[in-house]
Amino acid sequence: RQIYDQYLEDRAAISDPSLVSDSPMLTGYNDLDELLGGLQRSDMVVLGARPSMGKSALAINVAINTAQAGAKVGVFSLEMSREQLALRILAADAGIDSHRLRLSLVTEADEQRITDSIGRLSELPMYIDDTPFQGMVEMRSKARRLSLEHGLDLLIVDYLQLIEGRSSRGGGDNRVQEVSEISRSLKGMARDLNVCVLTCSQLSRGVTNRTSHRPMLSDLRDSGSIEQDADVVMFIHREDMYYTEDEWGQHSPGRPYPRNIAEIIVAKHRNGPTDDINLYFRDNLLRFESIQRVEAF
Repeated sequence: RQIYDQYLEDRAAISDPSLVSDSPMLTGYNDLDELLGGLQRSDMVVLGARPSMGKSALAINVAINTAQAGAKVGVFSLEMSREQLALRILAADAGIDSHRLRLSLVTEADEQRITDSIGRLSELPMYIDDTPFQGMVEMRSKARRLSLEHGLDLLIVDYLQLIEGRSSRGGGDNRVQEVSEISRSLKGMARDLNVCVLTCSQLSRGVTNRTSHRPMLSDLRDSGSIEQDADVVMFIHREDMYYTEDEWGQHSPGRPYPRNIAEIIVAKHRNGPTDDINLYFRDNLLRFESIQRVEAF
């Protein structure tokens, strides 16, 4: 009875703005939200990609989009400092080239956009922890405290393989076991705190050795348990990272070159369908956009 009562409450929350805190969080990308039904509480979502595909950028874009919609977001940035992450967020929101922003090569017009953007971003319910070399015990304690003190809806972890295991110097089978324990702990934290945990994950080099270069579930690095524990597994695949425009003409004659097109492959969806959707990646801004929005311009 309690389960069905909760189900009816959850359905009501979708259409009642006053109950929005219990409803799924929208990523800000319509096609992805239609496929997933938004980000669900207690779910562990894995975003995997090879280096330089934009997994950190997409995770942070989702964090900003959900925070702008009112969700309370926590970010464990194990790879980048708080300052680096803040500049990335500013570049994406203000629409200013991230390289110019980092070197302070900005115009007077840019300065106004920066000021406006900082005003918007400063009001977001978003909390960043950039402590490196953290283990799950420490992260879980911090997430619980954040949830109690400020509330928490979405937790971003960038990225899974940088979380320290109990014996961080171990390699081989020990590391596989550690990553398995970390993966289970992330899923447990999502359920315990009733939040969505979105964690980035590295992929093995096997992706680059295949002709198609398309990621598969078996490419998740260091542990098969990541695939088992995750409720949703998404991959970022960009053909323009593997082929120049000339090479593409020989590889796929007649097909337009997919410049800046990021294919988001939903390879696992425990409670729904799997499919692929396309986003446009403005790499100089570190910003992903819906294709419809790009075409509108």
